Amino acid sequence: MERVCFVLRVRPERIAEYRERHAAVWPEMRAALTEAGWRNYSLFLRPDGLLVGYLETDDFAAAQAAMDATEVNARWQREMGDLFEAEALDGRRPDEAMAPLDEVFHLA
Repeated sequence: MERVCFVLRVRPERIAEYRERHAAVWPEMRAALTEAGWRNYSLFLRPDGLLVGYLETDDFAAAQAAMDATEVNARWQREMGDLFEAEALDGRRPDEAMAPLDEVFHLA
């Protein structure tokens, strides 16, 4: 199992909207994530817009590819893209800009 942690940055003026959208994630998006192998997925948001994500999966590259193949993910990424700081995305969709951090310590 892979434990994956990543950071992105939400535009400070869009934080309330980001929170609202994640309070009501589409059921088909939740189902797609589950079917693609995303488990124990959490997002943490700091007041300045720093977003930290964590998930567990058997194969992160395969889980990303499985989501990339879904129509619901394409719609979600289009709707969410404007909420992130442009330089954090560097022209990519939010899910493409999720660069995993190196794990340096884990207490099981």
